[in-house]
Amino acid sequence: MSLFHPHTLSFRCSTSSISVSMDCGAKLTTNTHTNGLNFEGTKERIKKMFDHIELSVSSYDTAWVAMVPSPNSPGNPCFPGCLQWLLENQLSDGSWGPPHRYPLLTKDSLSSTLACVLALRRWGVGIEQMTKGLQFIESHFGSISDENQHTPVGFDIIFSGMIEYAKDLNLNLLLRSTDVDAMFHKRDLELRSCHKESSKGMQAYLAYVSEGIGKHQDWGMVMKYQQKNGSLFNSPSTTAAALAHTQNAGCLYYLNALLEKFGNAVPTLYPFHLCPRLSMVETIESLGIGEHFRKEITSVLDETYRCWLQGEEEIFLDPATCALAFRILRVNGYDISSEPLTGFAEEHFFNSLGGYLKDLGAALELFRASQMMIHPDEQVLEKQNSWTSHFLKQELSNSSMSADKLRKYIIQKVNDALEFPHYASLERLVHRRNIENYAVDNIRMLKTSYCSSSIGNKDLLRLAVEDFNACQSIYREELKQLERWVQENRLDKLKFARQKLAYCYFSAAATIFSPELSDARISWAKNGVLTTVVDDFFDVGGSEDELLNLIQLVEKHDVDVSIQCCSEQVEILFLALRSTISEIGEKAIAWQGRNVKTHVTEIWLDLLRSMLQEAQWLKNKSVPTMDEYMTNGYVSFALGPVILPALYLVGPSLSEGVVKSPEYNLLFKLVSTCGRLLNDIHSFKRESMEGKLNAVSLHIIHGTSAVTEDVNKEMKRLVHDRRRELLRLVLQENGSIVPSACKELFWKMSKVLHLFYMKDDGFSSHEMINVVKAVIHEPIYLDEQ
Repeated sequence: MSLFHPHTLSFRCSTSSISVSMDCGAKLTTNTHTNGLNFEGTKERIKKMFDHIELSVSSYDTAWVAMVPSPNSPGNPCFPGCLQWLLENQLSDGSWGPPHRYPLLTKDSLSSTLACVLALRRWGVGIEQMTKGLQFIESHFGSISDENQHTPVGFDIIFSGMIEYAKDLNLNLLLRSTDVDAMFHKRDLELRSCHKESSKGMQAYLAYVSEGIGKHQDWGMVMKYQQKNGSLFNSPSTTAAALAHTQNAGCLYYLNALLEKFGNAVPTLYPFHLCPRLSMVETIESLGIGEHFRKEITSVLDETYRCWLQGEEEIFLDPATCALAFRILRVNGYDISSEPLTGFAEEHFFNSLGGYLKDLGAALELFRASQMMIHPDEQVLEKQNSWTSHFLKQELSNSSMSADKLRKYIIQKVNDALEFPHYASLERLVHRRNIENYAVDNIRMLKTSYCSSSIGNKDLLRLAVEDFNACQSIYREELKQLERWVQENRLDKLKFARQKLAYCYFSAAATIFSPELSDARISWAKNGVLTTVVDDFFDVGGSEDELLNLIQLVEKHDVDVSIQCCSEQVEILFLALRSTISEIGEKAIAWQGRNVKTHVTEIWLDLLRSMLQEAQWLKNKSVPTMDEYMTNGYVSFALGPVILPALYLVGPSLSEGVVKSPEYNLLFKLVSTCGRLLNDIHSFKRESMEGKLNAVSLHIIHGTSAVTEDVNKEMKRLVHDRRRELLRLVLQENGSIVPSACKELFWKMSKVLHLFYMKDDGFSSHEMINVVKAVIHEPIYLDEQ
């Protein structure tokens, strides 16, 4: 990690380099089209970022450290170097803070400037700097009541406390009494509300803003939050205030260690080691470029897991870091418990007044973590999901922040998380949204604003755009190849068949997106097209003789079609099936070292026989039991030929033992059952009018409930349970024999199903066209300015 100001200060430690800077990011200024050399250069710069995190210096925190008196000589500063830094780093307008102040960060500048002025006044130095600082405060004081301004955490309490401290120091601030009275009134209301609510979260908030409460603070309560490193909340300002009032040796140790690392200026948060690296992993994966940094990501995850097991405070004392670590570790197959999130399971943990723990980003992380529930007894995650979703929706409805670029990024992420839950998010759509909404100059806010090289990094954005567009060109070529395949196999001549090539290929490209997995995408898409056509053939296009004929032909495989096909329709279908099965069998040799044609044929025969069973039920007006229907129905939903052959083409070796294992078959059954139930919920009205039975109508017929809404609720509960069990199997490593890369395909298909069945009326044709364009046809252009 590194801190950098106008000049760079850095050091080396065993695991990383740290420096502090005032530069809060840069903007892209050209169309993003880099050549191959730059592509590799960008990757190398990003790899170095894993070991060298830059973090902006905090004038605010440095000022509070400068105010601490020496334990041995109370009339002198304990850290004179910090005082000297303040004297040397005032900005030309009289303020202290980032050199390029964002217009809506005036409250932040006021807070930092007043803290610096107080430090100078406390030690009787820098008359000229104090005068300029006071002029800045007096001329901008009106901003404290501007609701459009970004408000630092605890501002009303801390700034008011600093005004009172200024009076104690006989510092003459020329402020309108009405403005000051209004500020104190707002502070008093907040403090009364805080003391009225005695939750742990509120106590923590009051301890965090201790410098604003000063001599009125219960320092015994505050010191209960002291961490192993001696700090309070890893906050230099809170720790400095505690040291000034308590002379605590641990606080002194922390600040000495901090200045030994960073020189005479400090960041607003330290240690800042795991959190930025986890954030980098999250950002890189969310932009779709994780495969370029698999070694670095694995290293971060292994370190995080080790710290998780050791109970590191940097993880467990911060809700956002804890939630992020939990989600990333669990989704990557690490065996961890949700128990550490118990402390954040209730909404009262967040301060309703906008304090330390009320952080939209933290609430979002807790919400996303809650979707990683894989065990029925994880009530902590259920509670967390309930209150965070309510909280986020409420914040969005109460917010007019959409036009504010500093908040736009997080608001967009909240919108996306609520609209597209984890189980219905297709990777390539997520990547595109994240790329288009990526905030290159993203700034975070605690008690003061800060930025880091791991936040809003332009190299990450450039690589993501280049990678996305490069992959997209591959997808377009594959789609053209598939369009030729449809025509060459005369599938477009079958008048009864829906033409769903774009949908089928989109679902492949949006999930199996790595360039090297072309064989898997092609298999997925071709079999998707064929299952759609065959479904229409069994449903409306073929006679009973034709259905039986097709099954017999597939069973025999090597036949003379001119003699044994009873119709042109059967011939077209059979030839397309046979050639596709043979092609997949041949391609699998390169991946598996053996031909899997026999197994792919069996997969297709299972589907055809299940579809025939449904056709016979309809013809004979039979009413199967629910068990009979679902045993047949999860197969007839037709995911077998789409998912199972593709498993042979994603890399890992799949032995016959694995393919026949209970785990493999349960994965298939769970995703197919989810699909069958989702389909039946959405198609109930239409199929009832056509005289067809499905899971909803059978529930009603067999007496589970006569009310469709009640049946739908029960079916959705079943989907929820099956989806949770599927995710558990996908993430489970202990005792699993199905390779992770293969298990992920079942989960990817589940996400496809949930996305397209998410709305009551399904995905419209207009929406379908838009998402196909987004993933396959429309490159991303980012204009740098």
